Amino acid sequence: MSQFPSRVTLVDVGPRDGLQNEKEPVATEHKAQLVHMLQAAGLKEIEVTSFVSPKWVPQMADNAAVMAAIERQPGVRYAVLTPNMKGLEAAIPTRPDEIVVFAAASEAFSQKNINCSIAESIERFAPVVEAAKAAGIKVRGALSCALGCPYEGEISADQVERVVRLMKGIGVEHLGVADTIGVGTPRKVQAAMERALKHYPLVEVSGHFHDTYGQALANIYACLELGVHQFDTSVAGLGGCPYAKGATGNVASEDVVFMLNGLGIETGINLDRLVDAGAFISGVLGRLPVSRVGRALLAKRAAA
Repeated sequence: MSQFPSRVTLVDVGPRDGLQNEKEPVATEHKAQLVHMLQAAGLKEIEVTSFVSPKWVPQMADNAAVMAAIERQPGVRYAVLTPNMKGLEAAIPTRPDEIVVFAAASEAFSQKNINCSIAESIERFAPVVEAAKAAGIKVRGALSCALGCPYEGEISADQVERVVRLMKGIGVEHLGVADTIGVGTPRKVQAAMERALKHYPLVEVSGHFHDTYGQALANIYACLELGVHQFDTSVAGLGGCPYAKGATGNVASEDVVFMLNGLGIETGINLDRLVDAGAFISGVLGRLPVSRVGRALLAKRAAA
């Protein structure tokens, strides 16, 4: 227990990763309101939007408008996803604190998702990373399908390490190990994390877990045992997994905060206000929060 971090930083990816697959458009003002409620709850890292082609992700077509609508707070960092040079050029005027680039640990996923090999995807990102750093913007890398692929199945720790090295080689400053389809289990997660930690310091490694198979909290706990202290989470559990019908996607921020509170680990996040944010956006979407903690606390409030 002694090696557990005393403090954990959560990056709420709800506004971007959580909303991007929603079929019905979410109003710009509601997206901005969600960011405001998250920062009011104490979140210091928020992934706001992505600068991708509206043809591919119509939900993110209002990216610049959302960035302009946010009342920024000192000490809060606002990140955006930029899949290519065009995306970065559109993002820079909106003054993000960080950009996120991504590569897959699986060749099959890379081909299906972005129509190129892993090596080609890294080559495409090299000028994006360089230009972002020249503009004084930090670069985070997301390593998707690190624990399993919908097409290839098992992904080995060697495959993970190969892409970690490639990311490091083009100057990516922070590495996020992502279980895109939620099939990872604690030991496997630790094996992948250990490979990332061979090339990146503890402070620049994070975990991104989906709860498709109900393993996300166990996987976060397994990372805490290694001292990992940064995780991507999504308010209200926003963001289904597009590869597993009806499956939950990102682990819910509320559930992670509840667990960390129980472990005596500091997050700086007010759980009640976080539940408010989750209830707000779920109401906008016309459904209940996926977060179990969110639902339990809302039911408790209703009963009181």
